[in-house]
Amino acid sequence: MLSSAADLDVQPLTRVFRALGDDTRLRIVALLAHGELCVCHVERALGLGQPNASRQLGILKAAGLVDRRRDGTWVYYRIVAQEHEAVARVLSLLTESLAARRALRADLARLRRSCGPGACT
Repeated sequence: MLSSAADLDVQPLTRVFRALGDDTRLRIVALLAHGELCVCHVERALGLGQPNASRQLGILKAAGLVDRRRDGTWVYYRIVAQEHEAVARVLSLLTESLAARRALRADLARLRRSCGPGACT
């Protein structure tokens, strides 16, 4: 008899891999590994429009990978601690691996240039 995904406790991993199955979302996670960011920072670092950035962040939030907080008109996102041990390990390994990629280093450089004083005005 075959076991269901729920019986094998793979649903948290399935949810994460589905959410991370997109280049843009992987790049967002790589940026968020460095700390909390405003949506406008994600937009500038990745060259995204606001609707696209918000949609991608919403998918990551629905998957339980990020959380958000509002500060006035600005929304900030951060990676959340994972309760499922395997998900936490996969996310940690992924962010470490992504940091070494040249394209993602370029995203981080653009982020650093765009996050100066008054960046969210």
